[in-house]
Amino acid sequence: MKENKTRPTDIKLHQKSRVLEIAFDDGSHFELPCEFLRVYSPSAEVRGHGPGQEVLQLGKEKVNITAIEPVGTYAVALHFDDGHNTGIYSWDWLHELANNHARLWEQYLDRLAKAGHTRKIV
Repeated sequence: MKENKTRPTDIKLHQKSRVLEIAFDDGSHFELPCEFLRVYSPSAEVRGHGPGQEVLQLGKEKVNITAIEPVGTYAVALHFDDGHNTGIYSWDWLHELANNHARLWEQYLDRLAKAGHTRKIV
């Protein structure tokens, strides 16, 4: 991941729609579903400790964020209602996820399909 030093200017959680809205200082603006943020958590529990160790997250369609905790001046920790709270989402990681949302979402859906899992649309 290329370090771009982009910083958020506004972060809003819409719990009813389960969407995190983020505006960045480069003028970009994104709405990221909580499910997407949960399945792409930067935690070792999700990403593993190296390439090929990623753990496919199943059943996260209804997951929501319960708290957003600042981590220094470079990141936030997102607390999810399924108990997951170990990923630290740097500004660069959030910007990377947002810019690649469509491609990453398709990859996630493909991995679910290959695993034989049917997503329960909510």
